[in-house]
Amino acid sequence: MPFRTQGAPPPPRSLARTTIVSRHGREVADDHAWLKAENWRAVLDDPAALPREIRAHLEAENAYTDALIAPLADLRRTLVGEMRGRIKESDSSVPEPDGPYAYVTRFREGGEHPLVCRTPREGGEEAILLDGDALAQGHGYFAFGDVEASPDHARLAWGCDTEGSESYVVRVRDLARGEDLPDRLERVAGGLVWGADGSFLYYVERDENHRPARVRRHVIGTAQADDALVYAEADAGWFVDCVATRSKAYGVVALGDHETSEAWLLDLADPLAEPRLVAPREREVRYSVDHRGEELVILTNADGAEDFKLVTAPVASPRREAWRDLVAHRPGVMILAHAAYARFLARLEREDARPRIVVRDLETGEEHAIDFAEEAYSLSLQPGREFADTRLRFGYSSMTTPTETWDYDMATRERVMRKRQEVPSGHDPSAYVTRRLFATAPDGARVPISLLHRADLAIDGSAPCLLYGYGSYGIAMSAAFRTNPLSLVDRGFVYAIAHVRGGTEKGWAWYKDGKREKKVNTFKDFIAVAEALCEAGYTARGRIVAQGGSAGGMLMGAVANMAPDLFAGIVAEVPFVDVLNTMLDADLPLTPPEWPEWGNPIESEAAFDAILSYSPYENVRAQHYPPILAMGGLTDPRVTYWEPTKWVARLRARMTGGGPVLLHMNMGAGHGGASGRFKHLEEVALGQAFALAAIGEGAAREGA
Repeated sequence: MPFRTQGAPPPPRSLARTTIVSRHGREVADDHAWLKAENWRAVLDDPAALPREIRAHLEAENAYTDALIAPLADLRRTLVGEMRGRIKESDSSVPEPDGPYAYVTRFREGGEHPLVCRTPREGGEEAILLDGDALAQGHGYFAFGDVEASPDHARLAWGCDTEGSESYVVRVRDLARGEDLPDRLERVAGGLVWGADGSFLYYVERDENHRPARVRRHVIGTAQADDALVYAEADAGWFVDCVATRSKAYGVVALGDHETSEAWLLDLADPLAEPRLVAPREREVRYSVDHRGEELVILTNADGAEDFKLVTAPVASPRREAWRDLVAHRPGVMILAHAAYARFLARLEREDARPRIVVRDLETGEEHAIDFAEEAYSLSLQPGREFADTRLRFGYSSMTTPTETWDYDMATRERVMRKRQEVPSGHDPSAYVTRRLFATAPDGARVPISLLHRADLAIDGSAPCLLYGYGSYGIAMSAAFRTNPLSLVDRGFVYAIAHVRGGTEKGWAWYKDGKREKKVNTFKDFIAVAEALCEAGYTARGRIVAQGGSAGGMLMGAVANMAPDLFAGIVAEVPFVDVLNTMLDADLPLTPPEWPEWGNPIESEAAFDAILSYSPYENVRAQHYPPILAMGGLTDPRVTYWEPTKWVARLRARMTGGGPVLLHMNMGAGHGGASGRFKHLEEVALGQAFALAAIGEGAAREGA
């Protein structure tokens, strides 16, 4: 047994209090619905509001988990030390020029939270604008939200969250005096955009169901109660954001769900501006807007451009009929992002899971690409703050190559490396191998796999494997450099990422083939990847630990039901496992916006049947399950705390053997887990120690 249960307390029991959900002539029983607090909205704002009985149950779950993992304490401390040793404690971002200053985010030695700083552009004394460590004092949780300097650099609008619920309080700091003004904005989702003269500020406000639903305009020096309503979204299924164009001429009220979008322009020079529609929403038509001169540059999937194209439209009349192709659609080449400059246009695109940056001279129409030769790597587009600049910043890494930050002159094509990620404890890329493999799914689809292992690893089926997956919302898992998995890789693990359907690694069609009624493809792809790694000799059945979080946690729950004997263990972080009940509750923050992704089981019998067929909670059955660690956050507004709690309770009630099934509930954090860069490592180490114990190597390798 990889886990010693002898002498441990019995697992907590969730008393069955059956609730019947009736829909479309069907009844579904839920024995653990009572774990969802009736006052869940209040709990998001104040964890102390959690009802006593539910709190007692969660505390009992944490006590049980602590008891079973107590023998792993030394290993966890060792893992934290290793991971911390790979972090440069005084790390700093590359300075970002903006007008007379260069802005930077850095950490002090031993500090948990960032410092926001600036220096004169040409050099000089640094000023600390925000001290995250000082601001976090007295709070169990602290995270910055948006931080935006005013156009004249005299003020700084900044937000923070002290509960983990992603509801921010925004203050405005006078940078000459280093003090916050009396202005205080609450229930802010983000979207801070300054007016051109710095006298007013746009922000996105959350509604009573915790959804970003409204844009308001705040005049500096006035009360929040007086803030003008600029835009209110009537559709509960649509989220609201507010961003500035790179030219800083317009604010963009950006609206959308997972398959449709709409944008409105705000003239930032006009303190009384009314939003002006770019193009009315059309189902399954998405677009995002940037600005250059008299034109908008728009990324869109309109006119059947499944993998997106770039078009231009006159600012004065930007409706669909005026759109003209700038970069035509090419099937299989997905345009991910774009940034307009005064002379150039940069775009990030991906083909067959390999990214590249393409630069277009808007005066000549000439294009050139920035490419790299490794089999699997990650690129990020970092456009910078200055519209007239010819400098493009980008980030590059691979699973073996630490992150590099480059400045690239789009006119001269000169590259300058500004930073290479330091690994203080040492890192030799030649000691590792990264590969790109493919697995064949049951329907013949080729599923990409990114792979990392030590160069001296024997490919004979004996190695354990940590297999990570996500596969939802069109989010692609990059083959980027990550220091934390090296603790497992250096202990002989193969680290693999399954680029399953539901992401966009192979284009928009790859995403569509893993959503709604086709969601099961995501799960089958993951299982196919695990089996392919076994067949290729990288690992073996029963030697694989699966890991995924949020919607990737749903993937974990599904494969635990479908192929439990394939896995030695499963780590499910903030797992979205109670899919049917969540999608049937239209009051929850994410439910209406999620219907395009999963289907609406309230209105559609077909959607009800599809979700019921795979929802991890409903499909727990009487069978043997591998050891499972579920991790949640009490104030998580995305995957509410009761989802992993109910799932664990049902697993224990129905499974016929295996386990243990453990729940670690962070009582002072939300979706992202513990705040602070070092405190977060403790949760990472918990997952890794669990993985080592699951393959029977936890105690044996504590000193590795």
